[in-house]
Amino acid sequence: MDIQVKNITKTYGTQKALDDLSFEVKTGEILGFLGPNGAGKTTTMKAITCYIRPNEGDIILGGKSVLNAPDEVKKRIGYLPENNPLYLDMAIMDYLYFIGELQGVSKGDLKSQVEKMIRICGLDLEKHKKIGELSKGYKQRVGLAQALIHDPEVLILDEPTTGLDPNQIIEIRKLIKEIGKEKTVILSSHILAEVEATCDRVLIINKGKIVADGSPETLRKETQGAEILKVGLSTTNRDEAHKALTAIKEIASVTFEDSGSMLFDVESRVGQSSAESIFKMCVNKGWFITQLRPVEKNLEDVFRELTQVN
Repeated sequence: MDIQVKNITKTYGTQKALDDLSFEVKTGEILGFLGPNGAGKTTTMKAITCYIRPNEGDIILGGKSVLNAPDEVKKRIGYLPENNPLYLDMAIMDYLYFIGELQGVSKGDLKSQVEKMIRICGLDLEKHKKIGELSKGYKQRVGLAQALIHDPEVLILDEPTTGLDPNQIIEIRKLIKEIGKEKTVILSSHILAEVEATCDRVLIINKGKIVADGSPETLRKETQGAEILKVGLSTTNRDEAHKALTAIKEIASVTFEDSGSMLFDVESRVGQSSAESIFKMCVNKGWFITQLRPVEKNLEDVFRELTQVN
């Protein structure tokens, strides 16, 4: 199911949390939703899930408006909020039966649907335990199971791996990717490596506005700017190497990686490459090149560049 966010604005008193925000998410797409604290991520998710109403604009899910048909929209959405509210005194099975009934799953389908969620979310060995007895990772699995119990077409996940250890993060990531093959998923996270590994597309917002939209690879390329090379040389005279690199006309700047190495970060002038000139310089000096590789920005670099406070 496609999601269309159309020019939504949301204010809290004098604070504008969302500022004429518009984007689309296609069926079967996993969208990574990024932004610094206070950027408007959770507000957007709450607007999509009908928890709050935007002051202006509209959100359309499968042809249904959150303004005119909120009850219909809610039936199509599974939502896992950041704080993952669970009834800790309930057993997992009892809880999922309870949530299934609340979500309107028919009595004839409820048992098979609960069993399916237990299997998909990897809860079989824990299913008879009380939720309060579970680890953080398994509680997150229960949260995903409750979000999926009514087989929604859209899944909204707000910081789904908060507080998990690396092994648990990998397990939840695999689960989300499997779910994303059949559903439209919006995933908010501060773990940028997780977003890069999980999501088909990344949308970054800052101060309620979109500042970047594209695949992780596309965003890295668009913000790459000038060529940056990691250069290692065989000479032991670091000052001489620095002077020789700085003298190359295609090079804009040269910095040391650290005080004890012969590795340099070399930034070429915009639109130029310095690799060939570095090679020729080393031939003339009789130096070996121990390392020469491009340095690419990762998603964290892109995020910091687009959301830093001026």
